[in-house]
Amino acid sequence: MADVPLQVISENSASERRITPSWSITQLKRKLEPVTGIPPSSQRISLRTASKDTIAVEAVDEDSTPLSHFPLAAYAELHIIDTRPVSARVDFNDTSGVDKYVMPTDEYEKKSDSVLAWKKAEKLGRFNPEAPTLEKAKIDAFASEIRNRGIEVGKRCRVGGDDSRRGEVKYVGEVKEIPGSIGAWIGIHLDEPVGKNDGSIGGTRYWGAESDLKHGVFVRPERVEVGNWPVLDDLEDMEEI
Repeated sequence: MADVPLQVISENSASERRITPSWSITQLKRKLEPVTGIPPSSQRISLRTASKDTIAVEAVDEDSTPLSHFPLAAYAELHIIDTRPVSARVDFNDTSGVDKYVMPTDEYEKKSDSVLAWKKAEKLGRFNPEAPTLEKAKIDAFASEIRNRGIEVGKRCRVGGDDSRRGEVKYVGEVKEIPGSIGAWIGIHLDEPVGKNDGSIGGTRYWGAESDLKHGVFVRPERVEVGNWPVLDDLEDMEEI
């Protein structure tokens, strides 16, 4: 009998495998161990056919029961469940204990086929001779935007033209904890807890005290509109109910 291609699916893997119908259930489990990482004694196997029926692949005598006793069909799904307690299973997604090779910096800098070498050749990023000028222009543009918009700490504002996101400016300046950013950011304490943080970011607190409520948000100056935006009152329209 010809081999049958099946989709072998477990918690940590999914792949197509060719299954020989003359194998016994015990043989199948042994062959599935290196594929799924589940010991044969801890495997519970089920076959899901095209009609979505689920059939348990088991028998009283698994050593002598061949797989041909089950309705194997091309590309049906073979599901393997790990019956061990979670604490006894190997976490294949945890790479913390895996030794990793880290190339020394001086060796990496000598390579001619690296991203670093490509950046140097293309004069990108810090290798661009005009980079300092471009960076200064960006910083100056943010500073000009702040002046033109009258953004100052303590002023009321709204964010992104959204009338429901009102708040008070709490911080104006650089936020080094935001990766790859230069120039000023505006820290705003929103009236409602619809922000991204509590006034701190990356372990640095810019205003307020630690809180589970996320009233804080950092945005660029062009998204801030300063004005006489009163605090939103959720009970304001109660008389209309």
